[in-house]
Amino acid sequence: SVTWCCHAHLYKYAILLIIYSPVAYKRLTSNITLLAVASESSSPILHSGRQSPPHRFFSTVTMSSSMNVATMQPLTFSRRLVPSAASRGLSSSVTVAGLSGRSSAYAPSFRSIKCVSVSPEASIVTDTKKLADASKSTKLIPVYRCIFSDQLTPVLAYRCLVKEDDREAPSFLFESVEPGSQMSSVGRYSVVGAQPAMEIVAKENKVIVMDHTNESMTEEYVEDPMEIPRKISESWNPDPQLVQDLPDAFCGGWVGFFSYDTVRYVEKRKLPFSKAPEDDRNLPDMHLGLYDDVVVFDHVEKKAYVIHWIRLDGSIPYEKAHSDGMQHLEHLVAKLHDIEPPKLSAGNVNLQTRQFGPALENSNVTCEEYKEAVVKAKEHILAGDIFQIVLSQRFERRTFADPFEVYRALRVVNPSPYMGYLQARGCIMVASSPEILTKVKQNKIVNRPLAGTSKRGKTEVEDKRLEKELLENEKQCAEHIMLVDLGRNDVGKVAKYGSVKVEKLMNIERYSHVMHISSTVTGELQDDLTCWDTLRAALPVGTVSGAPKVKAMELIDELEPTRRGPYSGGFGGVSFTGDMDIALALRTIVFPTASQYNTMYSYKDANKRREWVAYLQAGAGVVADSDPEDEHRECQNKAAGLARAIDLAESAFVKK
Repeated sequence: SVTWCCHAHLYKYAILLIIYSPVAYKRLTSNITLLAVASESSSPILHSGRQSPPHRFFSTVTMSSSMNVATMQPLTFSRRLVPSAASRGLSSSVTVAGLSGRSSAYAPSFRSIKCVSVSPEASIVTDTKKLADASKSTKLIPVYRCIFSDQLTPVLAYRCLVKEDDREAPSFLFESVEPGSQMSSVGRYSVVGAQPAMEIVAKENKVIVMDHTNESMTEEYVEDPMEIPRKISESWNPDPQLVQDLPDAFCGGWVGFFSYDTVRYVEKRKLPFSKAPEDDRNLPDMHLGLYDDVVVFDHVEKKAYVIHWIRLDGSIPYEKAHSDGMQHLEHLVAKLHDIEPPKLSAGNVNLQTRQFGPALENSNVTCEEYKEAVVKAKEHILAGDIFQIVLSQRFERRTFADPFEVYRALRVVNPSPYMGYLQARGCIMVASSPEILTKVKQNKIVNRPLAGTSKRGKTEVEDKRLEKELLENEKQCAEHIMLVDLGRNDVGKVAKYGSVKVEKLMNIERYSHVMHISSTVTGELQDDLTCWDTLRAALPVGTVSGAPKVKAMELIDELEPTRRGPYSGGFGGVSFTGDMDIALALRTIVFPTASQYNTMYSYKDANKRREWVAYLQAGAGVVADSDPEDEHRECQNKAAGLARAIDLAESAFVKK
């Protein structure tokens, strides 16, 4: 017997209990499309309903109750060996975005995994033919399952895919709240990815490409490492029909970070690496992972898409590649439905804690050195060399809190439009950025300058008063307009003539603790350019450099003692479909993975913890009338906001 029902919105109250044979099942499915809902404890129930579009129907992936998911062979990092469907007791049901097919199997006793499946069996032959036809014109085919997310969160899904002690495995978790939502609107989508098929790591002009599918690695020196992912992506052209049913979010592609110093690939003459400040941490300048396995959570519809991209390179027949891809997808779903899911520490949320938080006094510059740099910058402003410059300083703090625990705390302390936990080569980034570096969606470029800041009020009336004062502040507004002009210039470099627009000008966006002045600049990408060109044009945005940008960056090289690294660069994704969404790396904590200290302790029966070094970097915009002491204090205050997440993580999880 099997549990069946129709769409909830069709016949919510039509309940019919049927125990049927395989023959009855075949007769039934020849006339009606059924919605299967997984149930491990209820009696067999059947609801009938009229046929609807294939992607709207739910089915089950079944697993023998005697199977132990925990003993399954894990995905190897070479991504070659995947247990067969038969060996795991799983059916080979699979959804291809826009297309569908299902094969059935019978077993005496099954454990159900709750998943979305597809359409009637009559469409299998037609769909297979469509897939084969599509494979002739594209090298990418997405297959996916849609599962209930009521027992799975993005944080738990990440832990299912990346174990707690595997802190150097390239992986990511991206979340968001809607800009200006006043904490009331969680972003619709969260995305989790692990085990990239390929990695690109660049340090200055040295590039290492690791192909985990073919188990190969190449090393070379190139003039512009950012050209390598562009060239690898050139031959990808997913069929629009195959992606139309995927969620409107990042569903696979490149994910990683671009450091501030990647601008030196663009401005080779004026900003060479030879004139850059000291590189005291030796972090990569660029790290990208090619993720063809992702999990996308839709928080509105309460479901998650488990997506695998089949990349066709001609080395094996399409039928074999498709069969392997389906088995790979089934194994990925099984990992998310582990019988013994990983345990996460509950923690104790105390936002008032200062139990462990020391003052941020350990910086790469002293207070006097920073104020002296501000004075020198003002001299250049008065001389007419620049109008504004952003001078930053980097604070250091040691903690026994794990970086992922810090991220869990940061989600509470400072929810932002671009929340991210990114494990990359050389470092882990924990981010809560409010700002776009650059975004391209269906050839529309978006630049969103965010400058001009005020604290939040305790009441709506006080919020309104502070908002009015912010918009009447001549200095804040002048700085914002200057950055809007820089944004228009950046977009104009790669947009079609006459398409650049300021869609929103000087709106107020409210966040958990502050409010910002925001504007939106858009343009239509030129036909002969790609999203990679928009990234090159935007790096780095004026909010972290100054104006004019290149001259301000030349002075930053002179006035800041160490390289910025990931700070004020960007992190995010470039999708298989050619869209790009890169956040500005502000309000970001960097944990170098090579900087784990030997200091360890254990508390009662708790696992031993290793001490980490956390870098918190912040800057202040210097203009002609800036006060050096005020700018220094602004840097401290911004970094202290991030440090609250470490405070919370220590008080909640460390139990010192």
